Amino acid sequence: MSAPNPMIRCREITPADLDVIADLLTRGFQGRRRDYWLKGLQRQATREAPESYPRFGYMLDHGGRAVGVLLLIYTARGDGAQVWCNLSSWYVEPAFRNCAPMLTKIAQRLKDVTYFNISAARGTWPIIEAQGFRSYCEGVVLSVPALSRAERGTYIEVVTADTTAIDGLTSEEAKLLIRHARYGCLSIAIRSQHGTIPFVLQPFRIRRGLVPLPVMQLIYCRDTVDYVAYAGNIGRFLLGRGKMAVLLDANGPVPDLIGVFTERRGRKYVKGPHRPRLGNLSDTELVLYGP
Repeated sequence: MSAPNPMIRCREITPADLDVIADLLTRGFQGRRRDYWLKGLQRQATREAPESYPRFGYMLDHGGRAVGVLLLIYTARGDGAQVWCNLSSWYVEPAFRNCAPMLTKIAQRLKDVTYFNISAARGTWPIIEAQGFRSYCEGVVLSVPALSRAERGTYIEVVTADTTAIDGLTSEEAKLLIRHARYGCLSIAIRSQHGTIPFVLQPFRIRRGLVPLPVMQLIYCRDTVDYVAYAGNIGRFLLGRGKMAVLLDANGPVPDLIGVFTERRGRKYVKGPHRPRLGNLSDTELVLYGP
């Protein structure tokens, strides 16, 4: 009598699974090296995250072998009152694609969690919308902030991984800037007559032919109007670091900001009780794993 075929089950990813999950994602995403996935998974393993939620996400297990994965990044926001989940990298081996809905169904089952997707490929938009997601960001603006007027009487303070506190910011906001500096982002606090204004930016890869453009992605600000107000200061500061453009999420051209809006990239989706605000990509896959 032949042995029965192994059953497929959906289960949480554990620390013991990280090596095989990195292998699976490397096979599924051509152009991403294994160390890219391992670095991100290790960051997920050690980051502060809400209790009682999956730390890494879910996998499809076929007789002890990983054949599918959906990474989830849970974060508490609003003084811990809100739980957000970034639906990150998803891959299922071709022979098991008919089981893929098991992953998405279990990953989106909590009604009190706000699920969001910041890296949806254009071809997946109809599928995502059929699952009940709605678009909250239609595209991005590629801005050239150095062309904007700079505010006088300002000083830019760089927040490093060794910083312990930041005058003028709440404890929660200071921790956010310090945490992202440790992830390799550029965290800055602009000090002006209006107070201390926080920003987080990250190097981003945009290629024109074989030449990468010197671009930064806006990861965090309190409000897009803050970026517009201090674009000139930020732009001149970035020029000294060899960066000339900044990408930021938008739903159309941003008034008083020099740049180009496009809907060809940058659409983002949400499902759940809260709507993400533009200008906050903190603690997402873009930071933990990289662009």
